[in-house]
Amino acid sequence: MKVKINYFLLVGLLIILCSCRHRHHSRSTDYTYSAPTQLGDGLQTASLGAVGMDTAKIVAMTKLILADTFPNIHSLLIFKDNKLVYENYFAGEDYVTGKGEVGYVDHTREDLHDVRSVTKSFNGACIGIAVQQGRIKSIDEPIYPYFPTYAKYFDSVKRKITIRHLLTMTSGLEWDEKTTYVDPKNSEVQMDGSKDPIGFILSRPMAAEPGTTWNYNGGGPQLLEEILYKATGQRLGKFAAQYLFAPLGINKYEWFDIKPGMTAGAWGLRLRPRDMAKFGLLYMNEGRWNGKQIIDKNWVQQSNSPLVPRPGGKHTEGYSFLLWTTELTKEFNPVAVEAIGNGGQRILMAKSKGNIMTVMTAGNYDRNDILAKYWNALPNAVFAAVKK
Repeated sequence: MKVKINYFLLVGLLIILCSCRHRHHSRSTDYTYSAPTQLGDGLQTASLGAVGMDTAKIVAMTKLILADTFPNIHSLLIFKDNKLVYENYFAGEDYVTGKGEVGYVDHTREDLHDVRSVTKSFNGACIGIAVQQGRIKSIDEPIYPYFPTYAKYFDSVKRKITIRHLLTMTSGLEWDEKTTYVDPKNSEVQMDGSKDPIGFILSRPMAAEPGTTWNYNGGGPQLLEEILYKATGQRLGKFAAQYLFAPLGINKYEWFDIKPGMTAGAWGLRLRPRDMAKFGLLYMNEGRWNGKQIIDKNWVQQSNSPLVPRPGGKHTEGYSFLLWTTELTKEFNPVAVEAIGNGGQRILMAKSKGNIMTVMTAGNYDRNDILAKYWNALPNAVFAAVKK
């Protein structure tokens, strides 16, 4: 009888633990705005009112986040005229690279967060710096000389692939990332699991002539990581630390390897939201950070332009050097430049709408159904607060 009692107690305890793990967390929607704290990290702060934004509308937006009308957002930062005017962190379910699901987390200013494919945009910036340094001669040079040990994969068509094609995702390589990342048929999942990621990418058949068709491809950024290494002798993580992070004052981060000794070029970066913002401000200000030119002005101008169209998009909905360009709404019609990562990670730069920039982290990984509910609605709420 004693054994049975213990058994049922154990089962009951497990049921309670499971129910706690999956229960809906409720929280107060009470919120009072206060201006962000000036920290001496290179970011300038101000109040919403000081830059002419409607505080009441931002408060209303915050209450919608707290009510999970915009679900599972972990942080939101708003900049107006290069000044941080709103900064908030929210509790929510999360998944951390290297750890897996970590449950309901109270996110704070100092917490690192997976930025997923926002990593690609940092990769693109590093390629721009290497070009600026003269270590990569031209992005219009073909990639095959960088991969002599994979010469067997380069037929006459594949030999036409250039660095530019990798930066703009127009290599023409057959690649499927439309399939969810929890499906082993996804090409990036297959690349990540390969013992030889470079060989896996370069062995893909050609689906289109290089430069003719845009197709989202995480393999291109991994090839760029290898090209950077061949050109500079430094892996992407080390190069970024010296030439991008240090000048921006980014001193707390993680960047995972796709395999030992090879930085993940398409994902793997974990940053604090304020440090994500520094990258955005760099691109908002033509490559300058606090008066110093970090990236070539021309590179940034090209990066902020729709260099290639995305299928089904308008002329303003395109792609540049591992950055997205999009026309957000008909009402406000700003052309925004974005670094985007799976789950709701986003650096949105909209100079044409009041010089606004937003940074967001969230935990909606592989949940496009959730993202669709607020992907445009949330920035629209911010734009609506810009007084005319």
